[in-house]
Amino acid sequence: MATNIGIMDSAYFVGRSEILSWINSTLQLNLSKVEEACSGAVHCQLMDAAHPGTVPMHKVNFDAKNEYDMIQNYKVLQDVFNKLKITKYIEVNKLVKGRPLDNLEFMQWMKRYCDSVNSGAYNYNPLERREVCKGGREVGKKSAQSHSSTKGSSAPKSHSSHTARRNDVSSTNNTNQAAKAVRPSSVSNPAYDKQITELKLSIDNLEKERDFYFGKLRDIEILCQTPEIEHLTVVAAIQNILYSANDDGTAMAEAQAMISGHREGLLSPIAEISEEKISSENQKRKSIVNLDFDAAGIANLSPRQRLSDISNVHCSESPLMPH
Repeated sequence: MATNIGIMDSAYFVGRSEILSWINSTLQLNLSKVEEACSGAVHCQLMDAAHPGTVPMHKVNFDAKNEYDMIQNYKVLQDVFNKLKITKYIEVNKLVKGRPLDNLEFMQWMKRYCDSVNSGAYNYNPLERREVCKGGREVGKKSAQSHSSTKGSSAPKSHSSHTARRNDVSSTNNTNQAAKAVRPSSVSNPAYDKQITELKLSIDNLEKERDFYFGKLRDIEILCQTPEIEHLTVVAAIQNILYSANDDGTAMAEAQAMISGHREGLLSPIAEISEEKISSENQKRKSIVNLDFDAAGIANLSPRQRLSDISNVHCSESPLMPH
């Protein structure tokens, strides 16, 4: 039982036509594209065919049109996986988008798993099982009509082909020889298969890297919308870069200009205050030097000179002394 299948497994090299033929023959459907099974209902019935009675088919919705209804189908499928202890991860977000590559890869895995479980040797009535599903009867009617029309159209074709063979045997032989010559070219080339696998891996890695960096940018955007910091200039500069539609580097230059302009606005009052402090300190230093100089001059005078200077000062300041 193959639950974990590597990316290099041969299951991932099965073509779309073979996958569609397997789905339509197993479930008696008429799908023309693999991504038409993106609703998840087809996957649920394939698991029901592989493990009869395991899937609650009454919960499966074949009429699912929106993502919500599709997700409900994948929930049923995930419950079946858990019950059977299947560790395959279901990328629901990608499958419901209807992406051809993602749906093809998952359906390739489904085919490999179902083939490993029963190898196609079982009796299963898909129309009867779909009767209990929502929209299952409509799907059954459409598939029955398509099968009947296909059989009806194939009968005249076969008759006309027999008539053509009877009329012109040589042309038929030439056609068969041409068909034989063309068949070898339709065989898959291992080199091309390897390149396709490498491209698939490269696309998957690019999508993961894109989602990673998008998540980081989204976190930054939410942080910038915090009320405590959303008024800051640096936050406005970051938002300018995030929301810019230009790819010529102008957003970065504008953001740097916003930050530098805000910085100059903050530094100008600080510079004025520092100049006032320097001038006041210079004045204090000059007054201190003058006081020291006066004190040194007084200390060098004799006692008689000091008394005469003091008397002169008192006399000059006395209102009784004539001037």
